[in-house]
Amino acid sequence: DLHSFPTRRSSDLMREYHEGIIALSACLAGEVPRYLEKGLYEEAKEAAKRHLEIFGEGNYFLELQDHGIPLQRQVNQGIMRLSKELNIPLVATNDCHYILLCIQTGKKVSDENRMRYEGGQYYVKSEEEMRQLFPYAPEAIENTHKIAERCNVEIEFGVTKLPRFDVPDGY
Repeated sequence: DLHSFPTRRSSDLMREYHEGIIALSACLAGEVPRYLEKGLYEEAKEAAKRHLEIFGEGNYFLELQDHGIPLQRQVNQGIMRLSKELNIPLVATNDCHYILLCIQTGKKVSDENRMRYEGGQYYVKSEEEMRQLFPYAPEAIENTHKIAERCNVEIEFGVTKLPRFDVPDGY
């Protein structure tokens, strides 16, 4: 996800390390959606064009999300327009913050006394749920599947892969 407004340094880093990366325009916190939220369509368009140029055709997607937040529906209209005008493919995603939040706080999703997110839809949704959310963009669902097929991920369970840092005595 391409979050926040890029600095010259972040753009340089994206250009340097873009090879093999599939980039999405991100949630409401991303650069393109933030411009759209503010009604700055031309700025959103320039940002999307820049990301397309950096990552290349077929490696940059405009992201649709709908967690029941009205602002997302507004931004999605701009995303759809950008996709048509710039010929950048769509992808449908859904944040699954509940899983991460529960892991971080040691709570269960079923716990009444836990942190919550606005909209209440931050879980791994089924294909059918996603198709119901985005009946106007079936290609976004298909692209989600195509991206997943392109990802080669192997997870080795039971092995902690964290860097080791020497901690001074007493800490």
